Amino acid sequence: MSLTEKTAALAKQWLEWDYNSATHAEIQALVDAKDEKELVKRLHNRIDFGTAGLRGAMKAGFSNMNVLTVVQASQGLAVYVEKVVPEAKKRGVIVGYDGRHNSKTFAAHTAATFAHQGFHVYLFSHLVPTPYVAYAVLLKKAAVGIMVTASHNPKDDNGYKVYWENGPQIIEPHDRGIKACIEENLVPWKFPGGSAEAALAGEYKSLVSDPLHDVVSTYFPLITDWCFHKSENGARALDITYTAMHGVGAAPVKLAFDAFGLKPYIPTKEQVEPDADFPTVAFPNPEEGKGALKLAMATADAHNSPVIIANDPDADRLAAAEKLADGTWKIFTGNELGILFASWAWSSYLKKNPGVDRSKVLVLNSTVSSKMLRALAHKEGFEFQEALTGFKWLGNIACEAKKQGRIPLFAFEEAIGYMVGDACWDKDGVRAAAIFAEMASSLYAAGSTVAGELKRLQNELGYYPTNNRYFFCYDPSKLPVIFGEIRNGGNYTDKCGRFEISGIRDLTAPGFDSTTADKKPTLPVSSGTQMITFTFANGGVATLRGSGTEPKLKYYVELAGKAGEDPAKVEAELAELTEAIIKQFLQPEKFGLEKPRD
Repeated sequence: MSLTEKTAALAKQWLEWDYNSATHAEIQALVDAKDEKELVKRLHNRIDFGTAGLRGAMKAGFSNMNVLTVVQASQGLAVYVEKVVPEAKKRGVIVGYDGRHNSKTFAAHTAATFAHQGFHVYLFSHLVPTPYVAYAVLLKKAAVGIMVTASHNPKDDNGYKVYWENGPQIIEPHDRGIKACIEENLVPWKFPGGSAEAALAGEYKSLVSDPLHDVVSTYFPLITDWCFHKSENGARALDITYTAMHGVGAAPVKLAFDAFGLKPYIPTKEQVEPDADFPTVAFPNPEEGKGALKLAMATADAHNSPVIIANDPDADRLAAAEKLADGTWKIFTGNELGILFASWAWSSYLKKNPGVDRSKVLVLNSTVSSKMLRALAHKEGFEFQEALTGFKWLGNIACEAKKQGRIPLFAFEEAIGYMVGDACWDKDGVRAAAIFAEMASSLYAAGSTVAGELKRLQNELGYYPTNNRYFFCYDPSKLPVIFGEIRNGGNYTDKCGRFEISGIRDLTAPGFDSTTADKKPTLPVSSGTQMITFTFANGGVATLRGSGTEPKLKYYVELAGKAGEDPAKVEAELAELTEAIIKQFLQPEKFGLEKPRD
């Protein structure tokens, strides 16, 4: 069997362009074997550049993460930035990388590509957490920033995250402009010396500098603006266990603890050093629960430590758990941590700034995150705003708010991403680790616990339980079909099971919102994302959406209980509502959706 004309032409093109011996050999072997099926998968579609940049499996082929596709993305990005950002070459580009396989190599090729165009390149000399790159863009007033990471994805994946000149991740229309420039600049540029590394050490050397010292020496003093109890020795003594999940967070979090005057954390030794193979976890994601935190719990038990904190591998997110009085471990949900952070940030900020104009204070979360934050904002008299999923939206809104003279206090998304203050316009697991540790230490010093503080907030604001989960959907063509059935040609249902639907918002283009006068959503719509939110008469809210970075169909269901209402009753109604949503809308058996293993 011979290859089709299209496949043969694409394979020839790849072999002409790809100068990496390993990936060149991969495609050559497939060509020799005349493996049409695999070559179609790898060559017929280009890895998509979206508002999350790039993310995918590390393999040869245009559809994957490899040296050639990283160089092509960098060429397009460099051309676009030079075209639209004033003094872009002089202001330069920030390039950082985490501890994954090929991250350093991809970063070197990114840096050499920008240097080829005459950009000053701030290339970190060592692997760093993602928040360092977001912060460095602001510190250096750079034209753009790139972090090579796949965050919490499996070990075979990598990614390429882009920050714009204002500090947050890119949003529309920059993603479209960058994508167009990539398509116009696919032929790889030649590096002097024959490789990216040789060019950076040779002809491009004068264009490259290391921002690591400047970042470390200024970032940690800056985040201590959110340290409020450093002088209280009793509030520093809590034994806190930490895991870096085989990522890059251990050293930065140690520096953050030192800056806050906290007792050094107890490391989970098996997971504290970077390891690109993530040998102790099936998924390097602390959001996965007890499976991911098993070793941290064993470490904490051995040291009589009642609190665990965990970063994901690039340290932009934070998870936490606490040992309860009955000896079990409670893993806090992203929403529970969100309200704890928000309340702590607000009460601490208010003590330091008692005369603040509350109307200028802003808190934010994503539309799939808990509405308990809105309840806190209404109670305290400051502003609440919601955004689309993804911290790029939250970061850009917060950045604009500060320009307008407002005070962006806190933003979060339920996927354990938190931004306290304005050190950088992205979620930051390093900053969050120190702030959470100070909060927990202060609570214990006062005779309380983290779970006790959460209970106090629930009694005060109402009980807001959530069921946030997902099904694997490995065939992306199924998503439009599933959501098409839910839309029913625009004739949306007014009931789900026994539950009455009071509002529907569909953020897939052209968009629909039953609660607005013109039936158009106030949030941006997208043709490339499936996302519908249902509001229920009983106080429930459910959002269904396809993930932009993983093969998942996610559902987020929350029920707003009233202050003083029996939590067990609210939980039971939430469970019934969730089951009805899965059965009526998602239909996992019909569409072959797979449950997560745990």
